[in-house]
Amino acid sequence: MEACSSDDRIVAAFLCGSRARGGADEYSDLDLGVITRDDALENLTAERTAFVRQLGQPVFMEDFGHDRIAFFILADGAECEVVFGREAALEELDVGPFVTLVDKRGILDGAEFPLPRPDPDERREQLRQVLNWFWHDLSHFVAALGRGELWWACGQLEALRRYCVNLVRIEHGADAQDEAYEKLEKAVRVSELAALQPTFCPMERGAMLKAALDIVSFFRKHAPRIAGAYGSKYPAELERLMCDRLDQLSLTSR
Repeated sequence: MEACSSDDRIVAAFLCGSRARGGADEYSDLDLGVITRDDALENLTAERTAFVRQLGQPVFMEDFGHDRIAFFILADGAECEVVFGREAALEELDVGPFVTLVDKRGILDGAEFPLPRPDPDERREQLRQVLNWFWHDLSHFVAALGRGELWWACGQLEALRRYCVNLVRIEHGADAQDEAYEKLEKAVRVSELAALQPTFCPMERGAMLKAALDIVSFFRKHAPRIAGAYGSKYPAELERLMCDRLDQLSLTSR
């Protein structure tokens, strides 16, 4: 509040996320919003490191490719995310409920920042990727295990498992994520993933092959149905080809 109040580029600031919604716990980070004058947004985001240093000493700071966001961890342990916006484009902020911290011009009075709505086209594209990339990565698993490269095979096994998790996320109306396990218990009924639990296995050829077979069985059980529900084309011929390769690997491993 002190940093924003003393900076004439900033017209408002607010708390959002789980702490504004009343759902925070001891592990929750701080989600903050900073609204600038229209002509000051680029200047402030370019100098966001200096801005963050007014809050404490950052030991980690990244934007992960987002030019209007700063993720940082301070030396005192505080983990924070700040989203920057401009006064004339409040509608671009989709952060949900908020608590006003600074409001020099009253622009937050009566303002609402609804959470982002699911994009059907984006969801279908996520599903298309899951449906096709699963089988592509299965090809890599077969090659890795066939060559005895167990570290590579282990990495591909994890990728296949994440595709299955994201498939169930999509079925429940949630977005697929690179960090597929993040807050998973809030997105799906994890009991639906019980068949995947034994696939966390030792880095041994036999155990990894069995885990791959179980993961493929899970995917084949769910994927065609979910593809049909979203009107997506299921790559049946690709499935047949890759399953033949996995079956051949199983035969040579006996």
